Amino acid sequence: MSQQGPPVPFSSLPLSKTHEAAKLNAWGAYGDKDERGFLNRQTDAIVAAAAASEIKTGTRVSLNAALDFQGDRPLFGRQVFEKNVYQKPPRIVHDDTWHFNTQSSSQWDGLRHFGYQQAQRFYNDTTLEDIAGTTERAKSQPNILGVQNLEKHGIVGRGVLIDFARWREGPGKDVPGVSDFKTFERTPIKLEWLKEILKWQGTELKFGDILIIRSGYMPSYYALTDPEVTTLQNMHPPSLGGVEQSEELLKWIWENFSCVAADHPSFEMWPTPLEWSCHEVFLAGWGCPIGELFELEELSRVCEREGRWSFFVTSEAVNVPGGVASPPNALAIF
Repeated sequence: MSQQGPPVPFSSLPLSKTHEAAKLNAWGAYGDKDERGFLNRQTDAIVAAAAASEIKTGTRVSLNAALDFQGDRPLFGRQVFEKNVYQKPPRIVHDDTWHFNTQSSSQWDGLRHFGYQQAQRFYNDTTLEDIAGTTERAKSQPNILGVQNLEKHGIVGRGVLIDFARWREGPGKDVPGVSDFKTFERTPIKLEWLKEILKWQGTELKFGDILIIRSGYMPSYYALTDPEVTTLQNMHPPSLGGVEQSEELLKWIWENFSCVAADHPSFEMWPTPLEWSCHEVFLAGWGCPIGELFELEELSRVCEREGRWSFFVTSEAVNVPGGVASPPNALAIF
């Protein structure tokens, strides 16, 4: 694979023709047994170049919401974060235990999370039975597609913030359709807007970048009343604003990035209005991790202060063999 571009052109997808419903898959692009997908794009050379170009002041910004930020009102039927701090007498010592859903706060969706729904396959033609550990393949690849693959080398490189929330309050407010975007309604952030924001910010993309989109979800979530949260909890599925679903969007992601993240819970507009979703193509087709519920408010302020919307990102998933998702433990460094 060239360090300057994807392993094959977008027009060559799908690589595997075994399952017609496995839209635009890139199975085999990094080897038949690969479990890292897009993270193969974060080569040593690309990471070293990102560190050299982006780390200038040493300013560091956390991208992690508190594990309990949703309190006792988590969305999507996920569990409440539980923390038990206890003393160990007679010593003046404490231990604690935590119990939580890995997707109830800032997270990386790992490659076990979401498969092609019609094809019933995960990345690199992996089956439910492979993941359950009941096949011959599972014997040679135990814990296949687990988040330990995100942890092994980390998720590291040049991050680029596309600050949709800031743009829509400024020069984007008069752009047709922008005012129609609603955090808690099925409304799109259009690809043409993302490209326009990059121009407004003066941000140029480099192959292998980590894409991060700020929609303004966190302030909107905190402003919800309890009845409004209850309404969302009772919607199956809830309606959420997010990135548009389109083949043009998929092509743009394929040609530029090594993973994607945002501050909203689904990255893409949800539920998808199409027969396919970005989750299917990103995770099951390409092995592209999806970051969700990242805390981006301070990052936005620092980017504006610094006058640049690119930075170095270091993220270390939790080493849980066979895990589905993980807190990101992510930092942006300027």
